Amino acid sequence: MSWRILAWATLGSLALLVAIGGTWLLLLPGAPASGTAPAISSDEAEATLAALKPPKRKRPLIAIVGINDMSETTDYLMPYGILARADVADVLTLATQPGPVTLYPALKVQPHATIAEFDAVHPDGADYVIVPAMSRDDAAVLQWIRSQAGKGAIVIGVCVGATVVANTGLLDGKRATTHWYSVRDLQKHATIRYAPDRRLVVDQGVATTTGITASMPMALTLIEAIAGRAKAEAVARDIGLAAWDARHRSGAFSFTRPFALTAIANTLAFWNREQLGIALTPEIDEVSLALIADAWSRTYRSRALTFAATPQAQRSRGGLGILPDRIADDWPARQALPPAGTSPPAQALDETLRAIEARFGSGTADFVAMQLEYPR
Repeated sequence: MSWRILAWATLGSLALLVAIGGTWLLLLPGAPASGTAPAISSDEAEATLAALKPPKRKRPLIAIVGINDMSETTDYLMPYGILARADVADVLTLATQPGPVTLYPALKVQPHATIAEFDAVHPDGADYVIVPAMSRDDAAVLQWIRSQAGKGAIVIGVCVGATVVANTGLLDGKRATTHWYSVRDLQKHATIRYAPDRRLVVDQGVATTTGITASMPMALTLIEAIAGRAKAEAVARDIGLAAWDARHRSGAFSFTRPFALTAIANTLAFWNREQLGIALTPEIDEVSLALIADAWSRTYRSRALTFAATPQAQRSRGGLGILPDRIADDWPARQALPPAGTSPPAQALDETLRAIEARFGSGTADFVAMQLEYPR
């Protein structure tokens, strides 16, 4: 008798969970809000550039800081790669501790220095500090960001890096934005004023951006502020981006029913996972590599891994050491991804999303684009 009671109780609990889950799904919107992004006035654009002018040096010093475990891949690598291309500033990648930085959801790199080593060489601090999304709050990095701001650095929170900056207190009383999924986390800080419909917001020495791919227009805006429009246009052509103003339609990115269903379906398909290989080659384009690896690793169906014949770090186009995930001479053809850097980065991302659609369907491609906050 007792086993029957247990069985019925189990079935009842499962039915209740299914009913609750089904109701939750039905209450989600079926699609993001429609509309067009509001225009950016010339006055606002000029004010943004003026607020991002180098605060100290004629040739600025830019520090990109992360924790050693699970700093976001594109947030960390794309600003570095684009700014290194421009050659208008000295750009360094930093970590809180010695050793490599394991990025999320893909790639492992050798940073140039630790924050302690940076402080020893540059006691007067950086001109700009770029803060990517991080997997956790780290007391050392929060204190270091505060100390850099105290030395006059402009602090830039990329994507959910905005919430890291918020946790330092530097955004108190200011306007800010962040990745669409983390807006509520930003709003937990009562005095921060969320600014919708802007990819980049600058307020009193602190800048924030929307989701992951916003680091591309952010980096170009920073180049324009440092070296002028012509230089920014040249770099934009090189990376394949036609425009980079702060125009954004926040309503196009939200937690929808298709997004949730794709996440659930792809998670449950645990028996059908793929490990996709990207060959690490000398002078590999770190911007394209970051976008490709990030996108494929967000499908919930695949993970992008780098491989090389030796365990040594490969130097990227911008001079950053990238460590292979696997030691191998090649990769099975079906699971091998095209070499990074054969197309400009913006085009490489479009090509990657089309390849994801061909492999896993349009729902998964849209799911990845939503995570990257990339308009398709």
